[in-house]
This record gives sequence, structure tokens and C-alpha cells, in this order.
Amino acid sequence: MTTPVYETDALIADDIDAYLDQHQNKSLLRFITCGSVDDGKSTLIGRLLYDSKMIFEDQLAALESDSKKVGTQGQEIDFALLVDGLAAEREQGITIDVAYRFFATEKRKFIVADTPGHEQYTRNMVTGASTADCAVILVDARKGMLVQTRRHSYLAHLLGIKHLVLAVNKMDLVGYDQATFDQIVADYSAFAKEIGIESFTAIPISGFKGDNITAAPSDNTSWYDGPSLISHLENIEIANVAAQEKSFRMPVQWVNRPNLDFRGFSGLIGSGSIKPGDTVRVVPSGTTSTVKSIVTFDGELDEAVAGQSVTITLADEVDCSRGDVIAAADNPPEASDQFEATLVWMDEEALKPGRGYWLKLASQLVTATIQEPKYEINVNNVGGSGEKLATKTLELNSIGVAEVHTERPITFEPYDNNRALGGFILVDKITNATVGAGMLHFSLRRASNVHWQATTITRDHHADLKNQKPRVLWFTGLSGSGKSTIANAVEQRLNVMNRHTFLLDGDNVRHGLNKDLGFTEADRIENIRRVGEVAKLMTDAGLIVLTAFISPFRAERDLVRGMMEECEFIEIFVDTPLDVAEQRDVKGLYKKARSGELKNFTGIDSPYEAPDEPEIRVNTVEMTVEEAADHIISQIMPLK
Repeated sequence: MTTPVYETDALIADDIDAYLDQHQNKSLLRFITCGSVDDGKSTLIGRLLYDSKMIFEDQLAALESDSKKVGTQGQEIDFALLVDGLAAEREQGITIDVAYRFFATEKRKFIVADTPGHEQYTRNMVTGASTADCAVILVDARKGMLVQTRRHSYLAHLLGIKHLVLAVNKMDLVGYDQATFDQIVADYSAFAKEIGIESFTAIPISGFKGDNITAAPSDNTSWYDGPSLISHLENIEIANVAAQEKSFRMPVQWVNRPNLDFRGFSGLIGSGSIKPGDTVRVVPSGTTSTVKSIVTFDGELDEAVAGQSVTITLADEVDCSRGDVIAAADNPPEASDQFEATLVWMDEEALKPGRGYWLKLASQLVTATIQEPKYEINVNNVGGSGEKLATKTLELNSIGVAEVHTERPITFEPYDNNRALGGFILVDKITNATVGAGMLHFSLRRASNVHWQATTITRDHHADLKNQKPRVLWFTGLSGSGKSTIANAVEQRLNVMNRHTFLLDGDNVRHGLNKDLGFTEADRIENIRRVGEVAKLMTDAGLIVLTAFISPFRAERDLVRGMMEECEFIEIFVDTPLDVAEQRDVKGLYKKARSGELKNFTGIDSPYEAPDEPEIRVNTVEMTVEEAADHIISQIMPLK
């Protein structure tokens, strides 16, 4: 039997479809709440979730139960518990991690990030702000502007958030006094002008009572005639909308080649719009072509805009791969390998100038080194504009300006113009931890006018003339392990074999090339970087290069390995236990280090990171110098 369909059923179905379509096509605003500790950020978000009916009945029951346990000054519900998920947060009544929550109104969908107020969690605040279109900066009406108010405002401005809301919270605790609100707004206006914030919206609210949170204006603030918080958020221009008006940019994330008849380039459009027939340029190669089609899962498009993920096919066979950028042909982005950038340091271990880190910008991944910072920005100073402090590194949560050098040119735009092509993260090559976030300002002028000079005689010519394959025999080990002695013995054997060699010794290079360097971690890193560059030049000349350096850090040894051709770098670990090396103490250095006369001595008060998988390992406890040298020669043969 067929079930009859009544007209009312059809109308209900139509209403449901219309409702779902309406919500599916709503715009999405990402915003953060920030400010000092206990300004009421979590309570505000909880109130937004509650008022927008985004809480299930079982959640509400659990929330009411938890609220009774923690005590809420007579309030039935502690809204902050909706957001503060970590046990440590609930116990202390503070926010530690970044909590993301979703809610929606009739006009718009929202993703809100509740960021920590404590200074030690500044890196978490940066994480939440990196994708936000708006920042709601809360100020406790009883306390006024605090250090973290300034700090978070500066960071939000630094990270390119254009829309700022000054939410003066807990107005109920000051009797909804207009003079208190006006004074805080005046103080913030003066500060905002100093750091370059052009505009902001000030709203008096009470997350506890719900004043001026939802669409209805509060009777308690009859003197305020501005929008409620949610009304203002519903009408903010979203970044994707503004980005559509800029030139076309799409970082290539994947080359889509399902078969021999299709080759497309997939990615998220960062800015602008694109249509079939438009002329585009692949950066950094500079190759031009025209768009043949724009493909999505749901079919081909007549136009695609910023914020959409698409696959673009081109009319020509061009060299384009992951990390390249497809851009408008008449206005492509720059490519460079040296930049000035602002860095926010996020790791417990301080920045090591000269060390190689992974730099990830859009879909590009390259090795980058950070030079000694030009200055650190003290955003806590009373003036608020960011006092510039001299520094040699950046510690956890520090913000500074430094030069960034990449191993090859990358495609970029200044962060102020394009967050997708101007913002990057730094990743430690050993731990794979994200250690920093940065915003590119501009390329350094010398980066665009320094070019490789082509030469007729190549490195292969040099090597053939010497009848050998260039190599770097990199001896590493503790002081007193026997590196220099064994390297010298190996060179003698190679000399007898009529091989062309050169020995770079740690002590010898410090008399000339590196005489300006000390023994701090930063100086040790720069010492090895310079030696690596010299060794590379010598392999270009066709030589077999022997180096005898403690080179205590794996990252720097890996950096030098990356400079060389494949299989040319041979790591030789002279494996001597610390107690044995200390017993030898030919130069008396261990004795001085133990007595405190010699600082930053490897193995005593400075670490040594032994190789994980060296090509050759020799143990000088088990082998004589001659045996070690013979073993190394046997391992590197043949030499041609």
C-alpha cells in the first residue's frame, strides 16, 4: 500500500529544505576572545552558546551539576565550564589551552577560540588568532586596562586582525556606570593610536547577566545606543569576502593526476577570483598559461573565488608542482630567499641563530636559518607602542624582528597584504615541534640582485682532473676523542694514494676564518655553518675534505649534509666515552671546565648530541689510531 503524501507534508518538507539550505549557505566568521586572566572570556563564550541554544539537554544537566560543585555566587549556571575543558582549568578557574566552539544565529555561523590570559600561554593565543577575522578583547570594568590587554591587542594587530571589539565586561559589578565605561574607552583609544590600530568597536557587556550580548539592548545601559555584541559580529566583513577583491593567488597543494588524460593543480584559493580563459603565471618559474577548466567534486565551475578549494587545469603542459603558486599573470607575487620578518617564539628552548629549521609557508617547505634578532619587542611597556630591546636570541613567548634566509627562493607576499603567503611557522628538524610563527615584511634588496655566475669549468671537470670523487669526511666526537689525530692519519694514507685532500681542523680555523666566534651555542652553530660552506666550495674544486670538529649538534651536522651532493657527506663518529676523553685531557681543558674556569665546554656544561646513524663509527678504546685510519679507508673505497 502506498502511503499518501498530503499537502502539509510537502510544505513541511519544503520548509525543512529551505531551512537547511539557508543554514548551509550562511557565512562563517572566526573570532577569538582574549584579554587578561579572569576578565570573563570563557563566561562570555558560554553565554553565547547558551543563548544561541547550542547546548544539548544532557550537557545542560551536567553543566548545572558542575556549577553547583564549583560554586557560582548564586548563579544557576557557570557558563565558563562550557568552554574550560581541561581539569587543570576547572580547578584553577582559568583557561590554559585554546578552546574552539561553534554556534550559529539566524544570520551567520561562528567559530570562536577562547584563548588563555596568562602571559606564559601567549603562544596559545597566537595559535587562536592566526585564522581569526575578529578579536574580542575583554576588559574587566573594575580593573581597566592591564598588561595583557595591551599585549593581546598588540598581538592581534600584529597578526593582521582588522576587526577589534573592546568588550568592557562585568558592567554589573560597577553599577553599569557610564563614566567607568567612557574612561576605559578613552584609555584604550590612546593606546590603540600608538600601536597603529585604526578603529575598534567598544561595547559595555555583562557575560554574567547577559547585558548587550544578544540582539536585545539592555535596559541597564540606556545610555549606550550601539549594537549588541552578537549583532556586531553578524555584520563584520569576513576576510574571504575582502580577499576576493585582490589579485588571484592559489598555492598548489597537490598535482592531481588520476590518469594520463587529466592533469590538474589542486589547492585553496587564497585571494582573488579565476575563470576559464584567464591568463595565469606559475611562480617562481614564471611560466604562463591559460585556465582550461575549474574542477570540483560537484562538477566544473564558471568561476571560483577566495576560500574555495578547486582543481585548475591549464591549456599548456607547464612545470608546476606542490609548493608553487598559480597567480594572476599581470600581477604575480614575489619570490625571494632573504626576508625581514617578525617572529613569535613558542618553544621552551630559545631560538638558535644560524640553526636550520623547517619553514612552512602555505604549501612550501624549505630549510631556513634565522639570523641574530635585530631587536626584541617589549609589548608590556607602559607606553604600549612596543619598546625595542637589544637581544641575541628569543625566549619562550618573545616577539622580535630578524632576518630569515631560506635555502631556495620561496613565493611570498607581505603579511599585511596576504596572510596566506605572508605567514609561516618554524619547525624543529629534530623534534618536529612547532617552535615559532612569523610574519614576513619584505624581501631584502640584495636577495633579488645577487645571482649565481655561470662558469665553464664545472665541479665534474675538477673531479675528473684529480681522478677522484669529491667527499667530505666529517669527524665528530668529544674533545680528546682523537678526531684530529685520526683525521691526520687518514689524510696521510690518502696522500700516499695520490688523492687530493685538505684537512680542516677545529682549532686551526679559529685562528682565522672563525676567530671572531666564541663557544656559546649560537657561536658553535655559526662555526659549523661557515666550515660547511668552505667544505662545499672545496668539494666543488674536486677535493676530498676532512674536517675534525666537535660539531656537537645533530641539526648543524645535518645542515652541512644537506649542502653536499648525495652520498658525498660521510659522518665519522669517533666514539670515545666521556670518562676516557677526560682522562686523556691532552690540553687540560676538562680540568678547567670542571673548576669553572672554562664555560660552555662540550660534555661538561654544554651538550653533545651523538650521531644516530653515522656512516662510520670508530671506537678509540678498542682501536689504535692506525687501526681506525685503516678501517675508515676501507669503508670509503673506492674513491672514483
